[in-house]
Amino acid sequence: MAGTVITFYSYKGGVGRSFTMASIAVLLARWGYRVLTIDWDLEAPGLHHYFAPVMSETPEGGVIDLAHDFLAGAKRPTPHVLKVGVEGNGSLALLAAGKMDRSYMGRMQSIDWESLYAQGFATFLETCREIWTADHDFVLIDSRTGISDIASICTAHLPDRLVVVFTANDQNLDEVVDIARRADDARDRMPYDRPRHTVLPVLSRLDNRVEYERADMWQRKCAAVVAPLFENWLVKSVPEDLMLRHLTVPYVSYWSFGEQLPVLDELVPSPDQISYALETIAAVIAQGFDRTDVLEDNRDAYVAAARNHHRDFDLDLLVSSPRTLLKATETLIAELNALGLRAERSVSGDPEILEQAGEPAKHLCLLVDGRASRWQITEAERFLRHAIGPEGDQRQLFCVLSKNSERDQLPGFLRNLRHLELGSQPELVARQLHALTQGVPEHEPNHEALATAAAALRGLPDEMPYAGRFALVQETVHGMTTALDGGDVELLLDHSADLALISKAHGNGAQSVMPPELRAAVDDLLARIDRRLNAFTD
Repeated sequence: MAGTVITFYSYKGGVGRSFTMASIAVLLARWGYRVLTIDWDLEAPGLHHYFAPVMSETPEGGVIDLAHDFLAGAKRPTPHVLKVGVEGNGSLALLAAGKMDRSYMGRMQSIDWESLYAQGFATFLETCREIWTADHDFVLIDSRTGISDIASICTAHLPDRLVVVFTANDQNLDEVVDIARRADDARDRMPYDRPRHTVLPVLSRLDNRVEYERADMWQRKCAAVVAPLFENWLVKSVPEDLMLRHLTVPYVSYWSFGEQLPVLDELVPSPDQISYALETIAAVIAQGFDRTDVLEDNRDAYVAAARNHHRDFDLDLLVSSPRTLLKATETLIAELNALGLRAERSVSGDPEILEQAGEPAKHLCLLVDGRASRWQITEAERFLRHAIGPEGDQRQLFCVLSKNSERDQLPGFLRNLRHLELGSQPELVARQLHALTQGVPEHEPNHEALATAAAALRGLPDEMPYAGRFALVQETVHGMTTALDGGDVELLLDHSADLALISKAHGNGAQSVMPPELRAAVDDLLARIDRRLNAFTD
C-alpha cells in the first residue's frame, strides 16, 4: 500500500511547525512506521538542526538538488536522503533543503519554480512522489509559510492531507481556514487526481499553565474558527472544542531554547508534558484521522493502538496466576506452547513494578483462585488501558476461574468478561485460549453433539446382564473420547447412539457390576463434556 503524504503548513512563522513535525516524525518511526521527512522551507530550512543529535552525517544535497537534477535531464531523483537514527522498529529519513554551505542561497534563489513547471517539473515530482510513497508509510513535508509557488507545491500538488499549525492570535486565525480552500482551488487546476484536502488543525504554543483562564477563552475561540476543518473527518458525536484540546501543543519554556525534541527525552510522558500532546497528534495521523470517537473515550488506548500497529510482541499470551495455581499454570503454559503459542507466566507481583514494565505480550490471561489478587487487578487494569488495537485488532483479556472462585466477588470489569473454567484439565483451557487468540472458531463439536454424548453417558447403567457387555461399553467410550479429542462430530454422535443402544440391554438373573476403571473412564469423559458445555454456552 502506498504511503501517505502530509504537509505541515503555517501561514505565519514562529508557530512551532518544524518542531511539531520533527517530533511527530520521531514518534511515528519509533512506533514502527517508515517515515520520510522533507524540508521544503527552502528560505529558512531547519529540520537538519532538530535531527542533528541523531544524524551520523550532514546533508550533502536535498530539495534544491531535485530541481537542478531535473534541469540536468534526470528522469528520476538522485538519492539525497539521509538516515536518522531513532529507536524502534520503524525508520526515519531526511531529505534536507540542500547542502548548507555558502553556495546554498545562490542555488536556491536561482530556481524559477514557474519556469520549472512549464518545462515539465510536475511530472518529475510525480515520479519522486511515487518513489517516496512506495518506500515509506508517511512522507512529512515541512512547507514554507505564506502564499508562494513553493507553498503551492507543498499544499496543492504533493500532499494527501494537510496539518495546519497555528497559534492563538488573530493573525493566524484570519487565514487558518482559508488555507484549505486556496489549496483545493489550486489542486483543481492541476492535472492530477487528488481528493479534496483533509485538514488537521494543530493549536501550538498555548500557555495554559499560568494564564489558564485566558488560555481557555482563546482555545474555545480557536475551536469555533477552525470547526469547518473538522467537517469531513471528525466523528459527529465528538465536539470540535474537545478535539482541538487533543490537538493542542502546550507552551513549555524549557523546550523553547535551541532545536530540542522533547520526544527524544520524554519516552513515557505524563499528561503535563509536551510529548503527551505530541503523542496524541501523532496517533491521529497514524490512524488516518479516523476512530476519533475512541480518542474521546480513551486517549491512552487510542495512542496505544497507533503505537502497537507495527509492534511484534515477544509473547502471544502472558499468564498471571497466584501461587496456589502454580502447577495448573505450568501445565497450561506447556499446552499453549505445544499448540504454537508463545506463552509465559507473569513473574511480577508488585504493582509498582508493573507500572514500570513494558508490554511483553499481546494478550493477558488471569487465572483466578477464589478472588483476584490486588496485583492481578492492577495488571489487568494496566493492560486494558492499552488493549484496543488498530483496525479492530483487539488485544484480549481472558479470565479463567478455578472451582473455588466467586464470580460475584470479581471487580466489575472482570465480572463482565466471558469466563473459562479451569477444571482438572488445563489442556482444555489451552485449546480454548488458542482458538480465541487466533481469531478462528475452535474445532469443537457442536452443542447438540455434546449434549447427546452427555445424555448417553448418564444413561449408562451400573450393572449389565453379563460382564462381556462392559467390553462393548469400554470400546464405545474409548471411541467417544477419540472423537471428542479429534473434533469429529459425526463419529461422536455415532458412538453416542451405540452407547445408548447398549444401555438398553436387559436380562434375567444375576447382574455384573461395571468395573471401577471403566466407571472412572466414563466419569472422566462426562466431566470433560460437561466442562465444554459450560465453557461454550456460558
